[in-house]
Amino acid sequence: MSQYHAKVFVTLKPSILDPQGRTVERALAHLEHANVSGVRVGKLIELTLHGDRAQVEAQLQDITTNVLSNPIMEDARWELEEHQ
Repeated sequence: MSQYHAKVFVTLKPSILDPQGRTVERALAHLEHANVSGVRVGKLIELTLHGDRAQVEAQLQDITTNVLSNPIMEDARWELEEHQ
């Protein structure tokens, strides 16, 4: 049975306002980083899964879509890496 390390990236859809990103952007401007714009804040979730790759990929897709993100408001993608 193989072991996999997954990273799930969740961000707000571009059409959804990001108040946390806007707050970070304003803070950066106050810290003399006025050339920074378009800040968006998201989530990174890391998981370890065990099984064969096809099963793990299907499970990870289900977890990403139904547990870790809200598909109405958020975009989510994942990366999967096998650990030896």
